[in-house]
Amino acid sequence: MTIPFFAPDLFEADREVLLDLVHEIGTAPDQKFILGERTARFEEALRTSLGAADVVACSSGTSALTLVLHAMEVGPGDEVVVPAYGCAPLANTVANLGATPVFADIDPLTMVADPEQMEQAVTGRTRALMPAHMFSVMADMPRIREIARRHGMRLVEDSAVAQGGVLDGIPAGTWGDAGVFSFVQVKTFGTAGEGGAVVTMDPGLGQTVRTLRNHGQDARFVYGRTGYNSRFDEVLAAFQLHRLPGFPERLERRARIAGYYTERFTPLRDRGVTPPPPGRNGRCYYVYSLLADEREALREHLAARGVASHVHYPLPLPHQPAFARFAPSGRSWPHAESVARRQLAIPVHPHLTDAEVERIADAVCEFAAGRRDR
Repeated sequence: MTIPFFAPDLFEADREVLLDLVHEIGTAPDQKFILGERTARFEEALRTSLGAADVVACSSGTSALTLVLHAMEVGPGDEVVVPAYGCAPLANTVANLGATPVFADIDPLTMVADPEQMEQAVTGRTRALMPAHMFSVMADMPRIREIARRHGMRLVEDSAVAQGGVLDGIPAGTWGDAGVFSFVQVKTFGTAGEGGAVVTMDPGLGQTVRTLRNHGQDARFVYGRTGYNSRFDEVLAAFQLHRLPGFPERLERRARIAGYYTERFTPLRDRGVTPPPPGRNGRCYYVYSLLADEREALREHLAARGVASHVHYPLPLPHQPAFARFAPSGRSWPHAESVARRQLAIPVHPHLTDAEVERIADAVCEFAAGRRDR
């Protein structure tokens, strides 16, 4: 049987709870389906656990980035430095506000933004740096925060995939002026639908985001600014509150699986298969990504042995047609281009059994051994 990349039974143990919550909220006298007391309790639970000034739940991680950049008044004529490799929202959210995403190359091993490259991309029009944590590794936030401080720029931490990660004792999402989380089901704290959150140490910024997410309302039917419909669902808020106590255990399971993989795969580097760096500091294990010189061959090898794998971003962002207008002619991003050709993720979700984890690792090692023989 094929080992799936994402767990198909992710919420099976919580199915009855979810159904009960739908009935409870759907039949409650107040008929409050969005931005009710459950959302407020969920925001407070996250805020307390992170030590943040404010947490604002919203409709998605992408929306969270948009709300933050809008609250910072990023717009036409401004630039935001983003990694050249990653998910489309890194550039979409900037471009949709009329600003310019400026692409910086990445670290060739960790696949996160290279701080030196980010600093080299700073100009007089730069309003913010927006690094993103990727796959298994958090960006080098101490260096990037220092660059932002030195240049007097805002720092937006795209921690959509990194909830639960901790770097040097500081949780993901709390390094910059604001960070964001995504609750789409495949993320580390995914839910049975879509959702996100803005995390900030700035109470004023949090209040602006809170207004923007609900059409710009300062009070009911009083609109002090133009805003968005980015409100959070009460059923999902209640469901996430239910699942929050089990979050550390699920993170620990991901970390143990990843640690086993890295131990098995580190000797394969000279055979064209490179794992993430070892250790737990600054790790999140949303997915476990390898760099394979013969990616398609490895993917086919795994499929033949019943192991699903996933290519996340086959093109760097500046090579995407949507963002071509932001890619200067003759410019290249060699590390992002190399990673886009070589990245392959294998299952790391917490529902994997020990036997499945061993089977996946054996399949990767078998491929590398065959490559050596060839």
